[in-house]
Amino acid sequence: MRTARWLVSVAAAASAATAAPIALSAAAAAEVPEIRFARQFSMGYLQFNVMEQHRLVEKHAKAAGIPEVKVAWATFNSPAAMNDALLSGSVDIVSGGVPGLLTIWARTRGTANAVKGVAAFSSQPILLNTRNPAIKTIADFTTQDKIAVPAVKVSVQAMMLQMAAAKQWGQANFATLDPLTVGMSPPDATVALLSDAGDITSVFSVPPFQYQQLEKPAIHTVLNSYEVFGGPHTFTVAWTSSQFRDKNPALYKALVAAFGEATQELNRDVRPAAQYWIDNVKSKMGVEKVAEIASGPQVKWTMVPENTMKYARFMHAVGSIKVMPEDWKELFFPEVHNLAGS
Repeated sequence: MRTARWLVSVAAAASAATAAPIALSAAAAAEVPEIRFARQFSMGYLQFNVMEQHRLVEKHAKAAGIPEVKVAWATFNSPAAMNDALLSGSVDIVSGGVPGLLTIWARTRGTANAVKGVAAFSSQPILLNTRNPAIKTIADFTTQDKIAVPAVKVSVQAMMLQMAAAKQWGQANFATLDPLTVGMSPPDATVALLSDAGDITSVFSVPPFQYQQLEKPAIHTVLNSYEVFGGPHTFTVAWTSSQFRDKNPALYKALVAAFGEATQELNRDVRPAAQYWIDNVKSKMGVEKVAEIASGPQVKWTMVPENTMKYARFMHAVGSIKVMPEDWKELFFPEVHNLAGS
């Protein structure tokens, strides 16, 4: 019950060109000094917590000749809602799983407002947990089971379940488990799973909620996404519109620089960021536990996109996206093309 109460509270709750410094300052001064971020419920976006706490965007923007920047932060429950907000101009930088990026990249490719990735946040696994003792593999699910995912069909969890189904029953049957999925935020889904009531018997979740679920002895893991992928993969990425990047070149460079500094800080010591996350979501979870999860053996805090093309090939093969990127660089803006992505 203590864990459930904690979860209820959560639920409620990159260089300037030296040849033309004057031109750069003039361009920076002409930019709209505002950048609006959107993130989701999970520990997959710790760079954002560091950037917010240390005002890193403001710091790097000032170095680029932008004296003041208004930075706003919002939390969304699903990638679909964030993509709608991005296209409507309500937010500027959104974040989520690679499928969310691929969906909007394909939707806007070739348009005046094409969307691409800024950078990756991390590579880490996501877990499908259940309270049903009869479920040992995905083949054991029946129509009596309901699987909570952050968003049906478009979330990374929903797509990972489709990939697992394709491996189990053949690609033509990739959507076999789709009828069992229910869209629900990770905090709410975890409360439902732990309550032993209602229809939700399984949750394909995110850290830290997936580990909180496993603290209850009756809950076990059915699937680790690294098993589906055959190794590590990018979990979370940030993306934006070409319109925002083109209109705000100095601010965009400041964003990438801030992202890089935050990633370096996480790799030096993740504990401060763990506390920032706790404070942000008003979690009752201890900092040591959060830091332990954030520094787990399968977790990498990196801007390098990893195995994003595996996502793309699958989504294109099953028709989730109508166009296929030639390589990972087509999915991301040039500022990270020097990285050893995949």
